[in-house]
Amino acid sequence: MARYELLDNLTHKDLRVITRFGREFGDEVGMVPAFPTEYAQLQQEYPIFFRKDRDSGEYQTVALLGLERGENLYLRDGRWNAAYLPGAIAKGPFLIGFQEQRIEGELRREPVIHVDMEHPRVSLSEGEAVFLPHGGHSPYLQHIITVLRGIRDGVDAGKAMFAQFDALGLIQPIGMDVKLDDAHGVNLTGLHAIDRERLAALDGESLQRLNRAGWLEGAFLLLASMHNMRRLMAEKQRRLREQDGVATSERAA
Repeated sequence: MARYELLDNLTHKDLRVITRFGREFGDEVGMVPAFPTEYAQLQQEYPIFFRKDRDSGEYQTVALLGLERGENLYLRDGRWNAAYLPGAIAKGPFLIGFQEQRIEGELRREPVIHVDMEHPRVSLSEGEAVFLPHGGHSPYLQHIITVLRGIRDGVDAGKAMFAQFDALGLIQPIGMDVKLDDAHGVNLTGLHAIDRERLAALDGESLQRLNRAGWLEGAFLLLASMHNMRRLMAEKQRRLREQDGVATSERAA
């Protein structure tokens, strides 16, 4: 169970964070949240889809990591095989919370960093130091602050962006029967994507409104990310061949 604490350089002066990857750190996941502030980087490596939250009915975007539940095709032998690490993974045990602070006589809710002390990456003996010996922010913590700021801004931007996409009918369900070889295939359900034809058919006023808000670029980045499905399929096929090869060797033995 998570145990969040407000991060400070006295209580957590010896805190370190393990940054290698593996099942033991919860990295074997089939998808992770994707935020509009990182679409430009994500679309170079991952396919990005929409999913509808069952409780709120709102859309969220996710970066697809595998073709089956709990499968991460970017993870292999403790390494993450992509040039860009999604913010949802890069943030590690940290998240942004809010604390009421009185600033210039006014009570405000200010963002503050919390750390999950039960997270498997948290350590006192190995990994990246969070604070410098004199108490200042380490380069690693500075990076985490940038990641968390991007996530916070992305959540805020995404709500308005996705609502506008939905209002224009651009978000449509997508079903994919992926044929991997003669013996293997997967069926992906519950995913939505930008409908390319509906986007192309928008009138000038709607396109201008999206462009002014900065959301038209997001739609095109989401469409561009779809080419990464080929990468996932190729990696899945490679691993299936490896598994078949091992099974054949075991039967021969």
